[in-house]
Amino acid sequence: MTTKITVTALLTAVAIALQYIEVPIPLVPSFLKLDFSDLPELIGAFVLGPQYGIIICLLKNLIHLPVSSSMFVGEFSNFILGAIFVFVAGIIYQYNKTKKGALIGCVAGAFAMAVLSVVTNYFIVYPVYAELWAGGDMNVIVNMYKLLLPSSDTLLKSLIIFNVPFTLFKGIVDAVIAMIIYKPLSNMIVRMNTAFTKKRNSKAEKA
Repeated sequence: MTTKITVTALLTAVAIALQYIEVPIPLVPSFLKLDFSDLPELIGAFVLGPQYGIIICLLKNLIHLPVSSSMFVGEFSNFILGAIFVFVAGIIYQYNKTKKGALIGCVAGAFAMAVLSVVTNYFIVYPVYAELWAGGDMNVIVNMYKLLLPSSDTLLKSLIIFNVPFTLFKGIVDAVIAMIIYKPLSNMIVRMNTAFTKKRNSKAEKA
């Protein structure tokens, strides 16, 4: 348990730092930016279990609330989508703890996150944004998409054309990086757990 708490804290700290590093992506509206803060959550879901990936995602967004520029709506959306991503990936990996299982979990999680991003953005995130920043006029948001593609003249169409591929791409990038660093990170955590166990057993024997 000590190891899990330690690893959760470390991964949460990394996720918080990564949340501040945003990369603009061509061919999507400027407010859609790529960050890698879901990566530590994904690693946590693989190494510790899907529930820990969700905990890391929750802590990351709670700590980010005081500096929120979206009246907490962005953090809520980030938590919901991130939790979906790591839960799906983590559950699949739990039943197939192989590299193939991790890859399938990542891809399934990315697809689930991309599809459900339409639901969360359409019914929650963008209506609140429009109310806060555009006097309730959703056309202000839709027009930002139309600047890139005039035919994206409704919110639903814009989300399907732009947000779904963007969210899917974000999940796949996180998955690729996770597949690269998972094994050495997992080995390090196993060594940490072994060291903690030996130390605890040594104290118990002395007692």
